[in-house]
Amino acid sequence: MSETIAAVDSHPMNGGDGTYSYTKNSYYQKAATKAAKTRVDDVIAEKLDTKVILSSTSGNTLRIADLGCSIGPNTFMAMQNIIDAVKRKYLQSEGLASRMPEFQVLFNDHSSNDFNTLFTSLPPDRQYFAAGVPGSFYDRLFPESSLHFVHSSYALQWLSKVPEELLDKNSRAWNKGRVHYTSAPDEVTEAYATQFSKDMTTFLDARSKELVVGGLMVLIMPCLPEGIPHSRIPAGVLFDYLGSSLMDMVKDGLISEDQVDSFNLPVYTASAKEMTKLVDKNGCFSIERMDSTNPSSKIGGPVNSQACTMHLRAGMEGIISKHFGSDIIDELFNRFQKKADEFSYLLESSIKEGSQLFVVLKRK
Repeated sequence: MSETIAAVDSHPMNGGDGTYSYTKNSYYQKAATKAAKTRVDDVIAEKLDTKVILSSTSGNTLRIADLGCSIGPNTFMAMQNIIDAVKRKYLQSEGLASRMPEFQVLFNDHSSNDFNTLFTSLPPDRQYFAAGVPGSFYDRLFPESSLHFVHSSYALQWLSKVPEELLDKNSRAWNKGRVHYTSAPDEVTEAYATQFSKDMTTFLDARSKELVVGGLMVLIMPCLPEGIPHSRIPAGVLFDYLGSSLMDMVKDGLISEDQVDSFNLPVYTASAKEMTKLVDKNGCFSIERMDSTNPSSKIGGPVNSQACTMHLRAGMEGIISKHFGSDIIDELFNRFQKKADEFSYLLESSIKEGSQLFVVLKRK
């Protein structure tokens, strides 16, 4: 492999299966997977070319990669959904039932991911061969033309790094007093958008080499609906609460203002228009489907501020602790939950506005 491996920041979800673990607090991601299931079923039924698998050099094996899999259980549900849909296609197609492929699932995440928890919680009755692939999906991960299906859910919003301009006091994008681009000057938002564009370009280039011609890629990610400001989508609301909680702790002398000024979350929510432009620029994929969807119907009730707090802590505790130290975590999220309680109506309305992007790409 001749590609140069770039330096990429790693911010794994909370490991294990304790109170604040991702395993116990990823039901919003689970709702996203459930909301996408019917669409994934339809895509496989309509778009998956079985000839691609039967004629590939890997024999009669369908290889699926889940990029940004974390530690379960959502990745297991998503992978089983894909396999079930493929099996239905084979069973319902004349002459294919006897050619049912074997399945290999390649679970990918950063090397700092808790793969031990992932492997020990693999479903005992799984219908596939499992392997872990450590590394950033902003680099090459697999041999050329070795994958038939790529899946990634709620992972591509994580940037490879914080835009450098945000930490430069002489830059117009210096993000003083904030931890994200929501409610920030345009220059800050532009810096985030530029970094996302660079990262997605790298991502698509790598996948274009790894997917066989005719292979499919399903991407599920937060979405910025047209006409909605960043501050009104779920991530924007949550990150504003987080930044405000940190600044309150500055006022109370618990942390320094410099610590907040030098901390930014490497997370960006793209629009469908941005994604379309980047896919077209790459030129190796056709857009088979791109829908803005709403996962709230699968959450099962109104937004719960405590659940939101636990969800955010499971995903962000690592990156916050690395910068501020672990001693502030309980106090920070106690303050965050109080804000979430007070302004729960903003969270509720942000989720209702349709904030999930479902993208299907086919390798040309």
